[in-house]
Amino acid sequence: MLTEKAAPTTSRQIGRGQKVRSAVLAATLAQLGEDGYAALTVDNVAQRAGVNKTTVYRRWKDRESLVVDAITDRIAVDVPMPDTGSIHSDLGRLARSLVATLTSATGQAIIGTMLVGAAHVPEIAEIRRRFFADRISRTEPVIRRAVQRGELPEDTDPAEFVKTLIAPIYLRLLVTAEPLDEAVADRAARSAIAAARAGALSGPRL
Repeated sequence: MLTEKAAPTTSRQIGRGQKVRSAVLAATLAQLGEDGYAALTVDNVAQRAGVNKTTVYRRWKDRESLVVDAITDRIAVDVPMPDTGSIHSDLGRLARSLVATLTSATGQAIIGTMLVGAAHVPEIAEIRRRFFADRISRTEPVIRRAVQRGELPEDTDPAEFVKTLIAPIYLRLLVTAEPLDEAVADRAARSAIAAARAGALSGPRL
């Protein structure tokens, strides 16, 4: 009986915790977009989210951890990991989601923080490193499933595959300033698959 009575309270506590987390992460991204990383403080984020800064510090040990979590959480929502049963479909969806995110207002704020500021602020360089390591790790299962289905060679290196997929997209975004659209995403996906099948992305057997 005690357990049954306690359950609603626990559920409410979990629900509130999730709401607080979402509010803080959203406030972090908004603050990044408006003021940049250099001006971002836990105090400002807490005020914007409507919570006490001690609430923020209970969940994130420092500003860097908060920013990494905010960026990773947003990209995880905007660029979900597909599992359609086909590497062509999976990669196409993944690349299109990435393009859509990078060309959005939030995506621009993220890129501005991670890639432009990293040259001047060591903390941002570490955020960038951790972010891309996380994205590669999250995407690797898509590649491993394709190998298991026989769509890619057994010695395909998942990390190198992901880098090959995203490289032309980031090149257009950051270097050549060419338009990004679904056609670019589809071509990047096809190129990565072709490179893997040609043996150019080999590594230890999975």
